[in-house]
Amino acid sequence: MEIELAAVEDAETVAELWVDLASEQRQHDSHVRPGANEGVIRDELTRHAVTDRLIVARDGAIVGFVMFTVDRGSYEMDVTQGIVENLYVAPEHRDEGIGSGLLAAAERRLATLGVDTVVLEAMADNLDARRFYRRHGYGSYRVKLEKPLESDNHSKEDR
Repeated sequence: MEIELAAVEDAETVAELWVDLASEQRQHDSHVRPGANEGVIRDELTRHAVTDRLIVARDGAIVGFVMFTVDRGSYEMDVTQGIVENLYVAPEHRDEGIGSGLLAAAERRLATLGVDTVVLEAMADNLDARRFYRRHGYGSYRVKLEKPLESDNHSKEDR
């Protein structure tokens, strides 16, 4: 297994894996529409590859990836934050240490970019992901809450 910075040519394959990730997250109530966002994510992955902020795991083919960035928000902060935006390993390659390797590689790269702390998000009911991140030293930092504004039993799609 090789874990390395992605090449620009890898963006297409990684975009397909991202669709798998987004599709999987739908079971955890993600609102992201996988297929509808494939073009947007392909462009974003290309930008991440060009700036060395996309790492892939290869076992011949690409079997996992992590994309990350440095937070360049508009607030002055007392730390420089890195953001792990997406981390995914194909189901048939899970429990082989690939996710841990990808996360460690992203953290090392972020450290070279001057990051002091790393933040990421996981779906609230994705207990496997939350356990994975806790095992790697991540703890609760901020809680995001959601409330649907529909007051009846009909969804917007029913209208």
